[in-house]
Amino acid sequence: MDRRRMTAIGVVVAALGLTAAVTLPSFAGDSAAPDAGGPAGAKATGGVAPEVVDVMSRDLRLTRDQAVRRLTAERKASSTLNRLRASLGADYGGAWLNADGSTLTVAVADPAQAAKVKAAGAVPKQVRRAVDELDAVKGRLDSVGRTATPEITGWYVDVATNSVVVLAQPGAEARARRWAANNGAPADAVRVTTSREQPRPLFDLVGGEPFFINNSGRCSIGFSVVGGFVTAGHCGQVGARTTGFNQAPQGTFAASSFPGDDWAFVRTNNQWTPQGVVTDFNGGVVPVNGSTEAPIGASICRSGSTTGARCGVIQARNATVNYPEGTVTGLTRTNVCAEPGDSGGSWISGDQAQGVTSGGSGNCTVGGVTFFQPVNEILERNNLTLVTANNAQQTAQPQAPATAPPAGTASPAPPAGDTACAGTVRRSGTLTAGRAQAQPDGRFYVAQAGAQSACLEATGNGQLLLELQRFTGGAFRTVARAGTVDGVAKLTADGAAGAYRYRITALRGSASYTLAFSAP
Repeated sequence: MDRRRMTAIGVVVAALGLTAAVTLPSFAGDSAAPDAGGPAGAKATGGVAPEVVDVMSRDLRLTRDQAVRRLTAERKASSTLNRLRASLGADYGGAWLNADGSTLTVAVADPAQAAKVKAAGAVPKQVRRAVDELDAVKGRLDSVGRTATPEITGWYVDVATNSVVVLAQPGAEARARRWAANNGAPADAVRVTTSREQPRPLFDLVGGEPFFINNSGRCSIGFSVVGGFVTAGHCGQVGARTTGFNQAPQGTFAASSFPGDDWAFVRTNNQWTPQGVVTDFNGGVVPVNGSTEAPIGASICRSGSTTGARCGVIQARNATVNYPEGTVTGLTRTNVCAEPGDSGGSWISGDQAQGVTSGGSGNCTVGGVTFFQPVNEILERNNLTLVTANNAQQTAQPQAPATAPPAGTASPAPPAGDTACAGTVRRSGTLTAGRAQAQPDGRFYVAQAGAQSACLEATGNGQLLLELQRFTGGAFRTVARAGTVDGVAKLTADGAAGAYRYRITALRGSASYTLAFSAP
């Protein structure tokens, strides 16, 4: 991503659609986020925007003329296909272009329809099943998709082979066939393909961007921390659920304080990756590399989902604000403006995190005063670790257990002298604050119902968190956790049969570890 900086750094925000900690009228309507805009009326090349031609030339390894000719042929094929699809009706079996886009093939379930395809200038291919039948097979699998284990990474209709393709990690092909058959997919309509794909949503947590509370109020992300992000307490109470900028499920308020203070910690699910950056709402981001407190008089900027990035100076610290909802102490006063929806957003000075927007008076048309809750107090009170740009959280994604041995399988010998933890499977690694690893080997293992146990031994100055996670409902969910005490963490759990993994997270410092575990 573009790491362009704001000229002076710091941002302020006031909550939206909720009871807000501001002297603004308690949260009225939602203002739209700033429109970044873009170039209009770009000159076309053969009726195609030159930017598209340039990217096609780069990624498809075509000359500009070849790219234009291909796009022209594809437009013609699309028009032909629209007519044929309507004409063929229930006998339509799908269509596809060849590798260079020059030939359109149309599949038909009734050989008598081939003449129509030829007359339209396309190549006919007789198939057994019409595309509607293939869609129905896929629909049956879709309806039970949450029962698929992580080693089954997806499925789709492949009209060229007249089948529904099920993708399975190496070693899981037979299980994928059984899963499809047990859920009503005819064996001759399904083709299982080995794949090392590991698809996952690619959602980043970025300071200043919007999130929604209980599908109603809107606030802004403050800063990424290990396990989620911090924001304003008046944005939500403990247990309130959040969705992201894209309305995808995001997390839950795990801690919240307001009035008195104005801070909260939202624990996010594993589809969201905390990033040590703040958006400048101008196509770039500002790196966060620490949280050293800036002095009074220093320049500061804030980022929020209603009014974008705004800057000013710090006027006072340890300010008390008597909001209609109650008194909040320990805030920092600035001359930066903010509006509803900016609440919880990032304040930053240079590359140092300063706080999250609480509230204020005025607006960004006439100017105003805004207060923020210092971030270091939030981190200390909740034992949180700030995620920074040069040390962003990295969580390993699940892979198939092709080389990850199940409990009871031999594994590499532990380091010499390592006797504190016992287990039939052993893995080692090194972590620094804000990072996480999944074991065994970034993958998972399959266990029968019964007791599971694990022991983690760490060396170094880091504090580690050990979590046992089971794949259920389409995601890995934590079923047991333990933190290191004097360098050791132990946990036991009685679990159902299924796919499991261990996740080790460095909460602070850095450490090397050895994990030993056993499972039925």
